[in-house]
Parts: sequence; C-alpha cells; structure tokens
Amino acid sequence: MSMEQILQLIPHRPPMLLIDEIVEFGEKSIVCRKAFCEDEFFVQGHYPGFALVPGVILLEACCQTGAVLVAKTLQESPDGKVPVLTRVDNAKFKQMVRPGDTVVLEAEIVEMISQAIYLKGRVKLRDKLAVTFDFVCSLAPRPA
Repeated sequence: MSMEQILQLIPHRPPMLLIDEIVEFGEKSIVCRKAFCEDEFFVQGHYPGFALVPGVILLEACCQTGAVLVAKTLQESPDGKVPVLTRVDNAKFKQMVRPGDTVVLEAEIVEMISQAIYLKGRVKLRDKLAVTFDFVCSLAPRPA
C-alpha cells in the first residue's frame, strides 16, 4: 500500500503520521513499520543524553496502524467516517525504543460491535515485544 493510499485512509499528517510503510495486510490484521530518527520532535528533551521514544508515541503509531486496518476494512462504507481512538487498556511496556530503532507495528481486529471496533496492538523491536495493549476505535465524521 502506497503512502498516498495511507493518507487517503486516515487523517494523520506529518509530523504526526507515524507509519512509514505497510508490510502486510490481511482481512482482520495489519503489519506496519516505523523507523524513529534522532530529529523527531518528540524525542527532543526526552531524555537529554539518553533519548527515548515516548510510550504514548509508540501507542499512537500502533493505533494509527489499527486505524488504517479499520478504514480499509470499512472502505466500502458510504458514510465516509474515519476511526478515532476512544480507549486504551492493559498497556504494557516491555522494552525501550530509541532513536535509530525500527519497530514493527501490529494491529488485529478482535470484535466489531455497531460503531465500536475492538483491537489488539503490539509493537515489536528486533522480533521481541516492546509494547502490548488493547484499544477501541469508534467511527467519526471525516474532517473537512
């Protein structure tokens, strides 16, 4: 999937677009990749001398991955709505991610109930879990 297609599916734009590429796309799952650079605005001052990618940014990158999955899954929907994060549960941070690291972002649809989509998210660094969590999206009108 091209960057242009990603931009058509979700409203995120640089510098808050946190997906570099789609690696794999299935019916209920997606795998993306993101390489974090030293000049990313969110690592400036987090922490001086030992820069870390903030946990909330890792969650956001994985939620954007899930948003692409949901938007693509519902693309045939005539109402033109986009997925919006409504809840994060059970977040567990298992290892640090630093500038220069490339992470694999995985999202899987667990259940869809009316306007609520329940997903599982995983962030992997060097084939090991860095973050696991559950999240929920609801559908909202597409921004103009």
